Amino acid sequence: MRPGRLNFFCKLFLSFVVINIVLANEERSMENKDPKKAFYYSLIPGMGQIYNGKLIKSAIFVGLEISAYVAWKDNSGKYNNYDNNNYPLKKHRYLEKRNKYAWWIGILYFYAMIDAVVDSHLNSFDSLMESSLKQKKQEEESK
Repeated sequence: MRPGRLNFFCKLFLSFVVINIVLANEERSMENKDPKKAFYYSLIPGMGQIYNGKLIKSAIFVGLEISAYVAWKDNSGKYNNYDNNNYPLKKHRYLEKRNKYAWWIGILYFYAMIDAVVDSHLNSFDSLMESSLKQKKQEEESK
């Protein structure tokens, strides 16, 4: 990918993140979260965590994805240009490292998706556990 094109996608992604952070207010973080929405948001790395109100976790996932991508790109470049330069490792090591970071990109992506969906399911857990079980049972019997 050309640097200009990568720069455009970085700006687009950053603006999307900023807009969602601004729209995520305190009132929305207290309401129940929809796991389906969390899944759709999580298709973009870190957005599922932002939907759930977990900004630090989102920043961690995005940072890990970016660092894995940069390491993948670096090792891919070294592997492709190995004959023209004098690198300290053998050529097959750069291929192995490139493949390892490609796996990490996929693993982090799917882990962030699963985390967002599970976090949205467990969003109301604390308030549910604080309520009295007897009170819930009485409300059910009165209906």
